[in-house]
Amino acid sequence: MDLFEYMREQNQEKESPLASRLRPTSLDEVVGQQHIIGKDKLLYRAIKADKLSSIILYGPPGTGKTTLAKVIANTTSAAFLQINATSAGKKDMEEVIEQAKNNQGMYGKKTILFIDEIHRFNKGQQDYLLPFVEDGTIILIGATTENPYFEVNGALLSRSVIFELHNLSKEDIKTLILRAVNDKEKGMGAYNAVIDEDALEFLADVANGDARAALTAIELGILTTERSEDGKIHITLEVASECIQKRVVRYDKSGDNHYDTVSAFIKSMRGSDPDAAVYYLARMLYAGEDIKFIARRIMICAAEDVSNADPMALVVATAASQAVERIGMPEAQIILAQAVTYVASAPKSNSAVCAISDAMETVKNTMTAPVPVHLQDAHYKSAGKLGHGEGYKYAHAYPKHYVKQQYLPDGLTDKVFYRPSENGYEKQIRAYFKDIKGEQYENREEI
Repeated sequence: MDLFEYMREQNQEKESPLASRLRPTSLDEVVGQQHIIGKDKLLYRAIKADKLSSIILYGPPGTGKTTLAKVIANTTSAAFLQINATSAGKKDMEEVIEQAKNNQGMYGKKTILFIDEIHRFNKGQQDYLLPFVEDGTIILIGATTENPYFEVNGALLSRSVIFELHNLSKEDIKTLILRAVNDKEKGMGAYNAVIDEDALEFLADVANGDARAALTAIELGILTTERSEDGKIHITLEVASECIQKRVVRYDKSGDNHYDTVSAFIKSMRGSDPDAAVYYLARMLYAGEDIKFIARRIMICAAEDVSNADPMALVVATAASQAVERIGMPEAQIILAQAVTYVASAPKSNSAVCAISDAMETVKNTMTAPVPVHLQDAHYKSAGKLGHGEGYKYAHAYPKHYVKQQYLPDGLTDKVFYRPSENGYEKQIRAYFKDIKGEQYENREEI
C-alpha cells in the first residue's frame, strides 16, 4: 500500500457514514442477533475458536450481515477478502481465487471470501465458486436479503450453514442510537448532542428494525441542527421526524391511542363503513403496527361480525393473513386493504358468537348429560353388546338428506343455540331449515 492509498483509507474511515463508523470490531460490541451469536450459540463459538466453515447470512437490510462479516475479519487469523456481487465480474473472481491459492500454498493460511449480495451472482458465477468452497481454497461468507433457498445454488447451500438474521428489536435500535449520540471515538459524541426520550422512542420505532436507517437519521439530525443556548444540539421529536422524512403519528403501541385506533378499526368494519376501516388501517400501517397483528384482528372480525352471513369473509381474511407473512411490506398493505374492505362491505351477523356463548354457558351451568345412545360410536369392539348406535337414522338415506331424530342430550332437546339472521347467506340457511324441518323449525324458540 502506497502513501496515497493509506491516506485515502484514513480519510474514508473518518468521513464514512455513521452507520459504517459504528460497526463493531468484536463480537461483544454487536447489538442484537443473540439467537445466532449468543455465547452458547454455534456461530459465536465458531468465530471465537477461529474454526468457521462456509456460511450464508440471510436477513433484511440493516440487520448486521456486513457487520458480522467485518467482525469475523477482525477476529480470524485467516486472510479476509471481500467482493460485491453487484459489481464483481469473472476477472475479479479469478483474482480472488488466485490470491486464496497463494495464501494456502505459500503461507499455509486459510482465506475467507465475503460476498455481499450473493444472490446477484448468476448460476454460472455461483458454480465457479463451488469447487473452491468444496476443497477448502476459500471459506465462503455470503450475505443476502433474499431467501437463499430460492436464490443460491443448492450445491453451495449444501456446503454452507445458513444463519437467518432478524430485524433488530426496538430496544436494540435505541441502544445503537444512544451509542451513536454519545460515543466520542466512532460516533457523534464530540458534537455534544442530546436526544429527547420521545425522539429516541420515535426513531427506534420508525426504523422498524433497520439500524442503518436510524443511524442515518441521527447523523443527519446532529449535523443539521443549530445549537441551543445551552451549547448543546437537541434532537427533538420534530427534528427526528424531519430527518427520517416521516410525519409523527401519535400512536403508542402500548398506550390508549393504540387501543382507541384498533377499537375504531374493528368497529368500522363491524359497522359496514369500508372508508373508515381503511383509514384506520392506514393509520396503523403508517405508525408501524405489526401487519400480523392487523391480520389477526381482521380474521376475528370476519368470524365474529360477519359469520355465516358471508362465509367467504373468513376465507378472504385468512388468505390475507397468510399472504402478508409471505410478502411483507409495502405490498402487504394492498392485501390488508382488500381484506378490510371485503369484511367491512359484507352482510353482518353475530350468530356464531351468540351460538358458542350460549352453548358454553349451558355446558358451564348444567351437568354433563350423556350422549344419546343412538348417536354413540358403534365401531369399537364391545359397542354392539352395549347397544351403542342402535336406532340411529342415517340422514342420507332419507328424502332431502334429512330425518327427524334427537341429537341434543336428554334435558336439552328444546335448547336453541344457532339463530341464523336474515342477512346475506344466513337468509338461505333459514330458508333451507324451514324447507327440511317445516313445522318443527317454525315452532322452535323465537329468533
